[in-house]
Amino acid sequence: MNYDFQELAKLYKDTLLDNVIPFWEQNSIDWEQGGYFTCLDRAGKVYDTDKFIWLQNRQVWTFSMLYNRVEQRSEWLKIAGHGASFLAEHGRDPQGNWYFALDRAGQPLVQPYNIFSDCFAAMAFSQYALADGEPWAKEVALQAYQNVLRRKDDPKGRYNKTYPGTRSLKSLAVPMILANLTLEMSWLLPSEELDRVLDLTVQEVMTDFLDPQSGLMYENVVPDGSQSDCFEGRSINPGHGIEAMWFIMDIANRRQDRDTIDRAVDVVLNILNFAWDDRYGGLYYFMDADGHPPQQLEWNQKLWWVHVETLVALAMGYRLTGRAACWDWYQKVHEYTWKHFADPNGGEWFGYLDRQGEVLLDLKGGKWKGCFHVPRALLMCWQEFEALAKQV
Repeated sequence: MNYDFQELAKLYKDTLLDNVIPFWEQNSIDWEQGGYFTCLDRAGKVYDTDKFIWLQNRQVWTFSMLYNRVEQRSEWLKIAGHGASFLAEHGRDPQGNWYFALDRAGQPLVQPYNIFSDCFAAMAFSQYALADGEPWAKEVALQAYQNVLRRKDDPKGRYNKTYPGTRSLKSLAVPMILANLTLEMSWLLPSEELDRVLDLTVQEVMTDFLDPQSGLMYENVVPDGSQSDCFEGRSINPGHGIEAMWFIMDIANRRQDRDTIDRAVDVVLNILNFAWDDRYGGLYYFMDADGHPPQQLEWNQKLWWVHVETLVALAMGYRLTGRAACWDWYQKVHEYTWKHFADPNGGEWFGYLDRQGEVLLDLKGGKWKGCFHVPRALLMCWQEFEALAKQV
């Protein structure tokens, strides 16, 4: 099936503004005690009131980003500020590290073991500061960003369960998120620091984690970039690899680095060829690089974020390179994603499917799924197809 770029742009725009964002506006705001509810069933009813810091920050980012990049709607800024004030008051320990989870009232439940709480705090408050112009929000963003830089080589610190001095591995998640985060914060950072961090992260992702033989992106490698023959060392996370590549494309495009764009597109296509389920369609959640049984029991589930990030990567890759393989794969992934994840009878999208593509959990939000991947992907695909329509 062939798609008209303008029609695609309209599909993504209308779904974002008329379906997905209203779902979160209507159901997720805790006007009584602050912040947001993320545990929402299919109809938007709250089924748990715990507040997970990275999802709270992601929602601040989403509504700030919509205000900055789509339209300066006062209600979007109000929702972003509502979350930002709650997080500024309750989100950090006395040393400035961001907790993982709070109860509804903002009391800490889970220690700040996860660097991604700090990553998304920096993203959120940078975007909110850009929207609202609050000096204190800039300070929060920069403090969280410095936390990330300080912790990136030992992201779990004293919460790391690995026995010291045995099998040390580093994760793709850290440099890929740092690359995107640094670009997000480019307006706040000195140009020298911006270039230095972007250079380091692009180099690390495209050298240490990219296997030159298979062209696949490994999830964990030894600190020197070599591979480890163990469960973790053979792990391929297709969604992470593909998402990382559109981060790299975005950076390379700003630098007019055509070679890196082409290499990133190659990796996306390699991962798709490796990880696509030829029997039932969709992308596997985890795979073993050597074809051994993966350690993750959920390896063959089909997850929302993997597929929507793939749509972004393919749309961006096609716009930047015009490669037919990107367009062919885009159409294939589009058909699967819109058929299986979009909910025809309610707002937002399903997150979790079994291998056959049936809905496994009909929740719209939880501990891991919030107001982030779907709206970001819808906005980015809308923008990519608008740009493609203008090129025709």
